[in-house]
Amino acid sequence: QVQLVESGGGLVQAGGSLRLSCAASARTFRSYAMGWFRQAPGKEYEFVASISWNGAHTYYEDSVKDRFTISRDNAKNTVYLQMNNLKPEDTAVYYCGAEPSESDYVPTAIDFDSWGQGTQVTVSS
Repeated sequence: QVQLVESGGGLVQAGGSLRLSCAASARTFRSYAMGWFRQAPGKEYEFVASISWNGAHTYYEDSVKDRFTISRDNAKNTVYLQMNNLKPEDTAVYYCGAEPSESDYVPTAIDFDSWGQGTQVTVSS
């Protein structure tokens, strides 16, 4: 398993932006597909976005398409989630996850081998 630490959450007004980061401990970071998922208060976990090991393929949940962008820097063992035009319904704890894969595989659901402790994102109206 890989150790993951999320950062970058905070309080932002509706329409604002945040960039989340997830630092991974694994020296074989490039052997993992990565993703983000979230949990809003009183709700179940929800898949947000994912990216293949080399960044060539991405997948987004419909409600965040055209607003969120997932990317990764394998030299820094870090995956990012740029969130623009944030809405109050984006308020949640955001988690990053890792799934071993060296193919073009991109997770389309919450199916990760490892995940972090999460970072809180609060969007005020």
